[in-house]
Amino acid sequence: MKVFVTGASGYIGSRLVASLVTDGAEVVVGSRTPDRLRTFDWHDSVTTVRLDVTDADSCRDALGASSVDVAYYLVHAIGESGYRRTDLDSARHFAEAARDAGVGRIVYLGGFVPEGEELSEHLASRAEVGEALQVDGIEVVWLRAAIVIGAGSTSFEMMRYLADRLPVLPLPTWLDKPVQPIAVDDVVYYLRATADESVPAGAYDIAGPEVLPYRDLVFAYVRAARLHRLGVPTPPVPTKLAGFVIGRLIPVPGLLADDLVQSLVNSMTASEKRIERYVPDPDGGLTGVDDAMRRSLLGAGHPRSVSRNPDSLRLADSDAEWTGGDVRTIRRYGADLFGEDGWKLMESLGAGAVLYSWPIAPVVRTNLDVAASVVGTVSARVRSLLHR
Repeated sequence: MKVFVTGASGYIGSRLVASLVTDGAEVVVGSRTPDRLRTFDWHDSVTTVRLDVTDADSCRDALGASSVDVAYYLVHAIGESGYRRTDLDSARHFAEAARDAGVGRIVYLGGFVPEGEELSEHLASRAEVGEALQVDGIEVVWLRAAIVIGAGSTSFEMMRYLADRLPVLPLPTWLDKPVQPIAVDDVVYYLRATADESVPAGAYDIAGPEVLPYRDLVFAYVRAARLHRLGVPTPPVPTKLAGFVIGRLIPVPGLLADDLVQSLVNSMTASEKRIERYVPDPDGGLTGVDDAMRRSLLGAGHPRSVSRNPDSLRLADSDAEWTGGDVRTIRRYGADLFGEDGWKLMESLGAGAVLYSWPIAPVVRTNLDVAASVVGTVSARVRSLLHR
């Protein structure tokens, strides 16, 4: 089977490509800037083509020249202004181009669609994309999931930063809503399984084995990280306000954090289990919350390349720069300042044990960010004066 992957530079897409390549699949990867894919260790094992899903002609050119059987649609513009319209138009461009190119199936990963609830902007957009991909002449498998657990996942990183940085965790009433998270290794498993024609086209909920309130999910991280945190119930703060504040407390891009927080008002549990008829559980069963949290915290200081990572739940060195928590950032700053070997020596002498610990790590990280910002501003000002 020859497959086409969009969103390959993203968190889930990069892990999907690594899994496909490891098993010897023939993979074509589409990207706006194919040269940037060289940062991934699977780059030389795939075919790269230029693809801009916002451009119908680009979709036709990329898919028409690729001759693939299955296309994975994993792109979205969340965190950008006007992303809902952009995502809807992009899905239509891609689906029509895939149909015209003779692609047999599109596999799309979206979010749950809780019945009887008004959807947040983010979830409404994900649902619209699922509908827009369904054009005559092509099969679509629409996988719907809640929070994805794994180091590098935006939802996990938000939990990590908030729990690491706040000794007292506010618990608004909407954190009582139930959620059924899924580990990223299980997401990749389902993505691969549903490419096969033995799974009928349609929409399927995929989820981990546990349902729990959002607040308990946060404290599952607290336990795994061996932190001591106090949870304090608070009035029902509007999620828009909470998203605005959270986006300024942590280094996750502000608009992205805001969009995701506003989805917390929705119940995010599987409404059906039809996927079990066609796809058996992976060997060893689906990953539970506590196990997922534990595995996500391993190797944060020294992330490996995505294909050589011993566990897809661990952080990869190609994950977004703001991922990995304060430990990864402090280590990166230290390696830049003293050199990789120099920082390793400092770590061996105990510097890491001090600088990476709470509450020191958040303070160091924040001041490093400020220092970098000041240095950048001063440097720009000096360059400006020199060129006058």
